[in-house]
Amino acid sequence: MPVIPRLAMRLFLGVDGGQSGTTAVVGDEAGHILGEGHAGPCNHAASSQGRVRFAGAIIASVRAALDRAGIEQTTFEAACFGFSGGPADKNALTRELVKAKRYFITHDAWTALAGATAGKPGVIAIAGTGSIAFGRNSDDRTARAGGWGYIFGDEGGAFDVVRQALRAVLRNEEGWGPPTALRNSLLEITGAASANDLLHRCYTDELPRDRIAALAPLVDQAAGSGDPMAQDILKSAAQSLAMLIAAVRGQLFAPGENIAVTYAGGVFRSPVFRERFRMLVELEADNHVAAPRFQPAEGALIEAYRLAGISNPARLLDAGRERAGDYE
Repeated sequence: MPVIPRLAMRLFLGVDGGQSGTTAVVGDEAGHILGEGHAGPCNHAASSQGRVRFAGAIIASVRAALDRAGIEQTTFEAACFGFSGGPADKNALTRELVKAKRYFITHDAWTALAGATAGKPGVIAIAGTGSIAFGRNSDDRTARAGGWGYIFGDEGGAFDVVRQALRAVLRNEEGWGPPTALRNSLLEITGAASANDLLHRCYTDELPRDRIAALAPLVDQAAGSGDPMAQDILKSAAQSLAMLIAAVRGQLFAPGENIAVTYAGGVFRSPVFRERFRMLVELEADNHVAAPRFQPAEGALIEAYRLAGISNPARLLDAGRERAGDYE
């Protein structure tokens, strides 16, 4: 990354805090992204243990971004935080941990949409550990569908994909489901002796929810190798996300209105899942699916710029990239 003059700069912060990890990006008023930092998940802060983990993730990610930028300490002109599970239990603590003149503390779907559409109206489907669809129209009205957690929802998210895979393996092991390559791959990577053994491990601290969700790429690999069960699981997951998109569209946009639909989250790395989602969403002729333009942390940075009254922040980021090159 090139050395950028830092005298008398106003600095801006965007943070994406999710169930899988936390990313912070620091930008200057010219649109240069000066540094990026990563840390662990920060989705819970209500309990004392969760509060410690949350504070550690925020401090570590912001500190890493500042270190990469070569900045010792600062008060940001504006800072935006998008948190999985929303800001209610994190607002006050966030303001203690990071100093800024202006704050916008919201949920991670808001900042993911801001990044994916470069701040423009549209709808986003997020399929990370969990899932949600969120949209904003030209009147700045917002709506959501899904995002109710792994007990009551999160259809199409990584945890749900692995849960469906394990259910398929259990059915096969008990003699009432078809064979699937998922059995050997799941047992091998976890070291479980059987599907029943693996199931019981999922109820212990050995396989917490984030570790179970991290097994989702195995389903994509099996689908890519032609396993019918794995393909069906991913196609069903994509259908769930497409239905959430339709629900949000119906709340915010008129019939026949052209809208941008985009996506974020690790499950969308699966070609089977992604293309099925695209096909189902574009059955509505006025939906136009496109890859995200910016990442969620950059979406938070866009909202920080907007909070400070900077017009067209996405163009500012594009210009900064052209001058300084994109960060890795």
